[in-house]
Amino acid sequence: MNKLQETQPLFIKKETIDNGVKLTLKVQASLDYFKGHFPSTPILAGVVQLDWAVNFAHEHLNLPSSTVRQVEVLKFKEIIQPDQIVSLSLIRKSDHKFIFEYHSEKGVHASGRILLEESILEDSALEETL
Repeated sequence: MNKLQETQPLFIKKETIDNGVKLTLKVQASLDYFKGHFPSTPILAGVVQLDWAVNFAHEHLNLPSSTVRQVEVLKFKEIIQPDQIVSLSLIRKSDHKFIFEYHSEKGVHASGRILLEESILEDSALEETL
């Protein structure tokens, strides 16, 4: 099995919004995710969009965890194609919950609410060592 080489979109800019950020990204055609994913009409898989949302939320919203407990109200409305520029809005609702939305001039591509695991095990392990 080949290891994926190019997996991240091109970061264009970051804007601060109420309780979150809006990231502008270029989903370049050279990403490994487009190889073999419908060769005649390549699209960005939903699982990749979720992964990016979780990782970018962890990084830009300073969330204590990136382990997903539950995905709620997940909707995929418009496909994301190679070389498309999209905005990803990430809004922190609590320490363990955020909402995301991908959008472009074509409208909303995907949206959802993510609940993250709380770090109870890490806290318990820390207390035991003290």
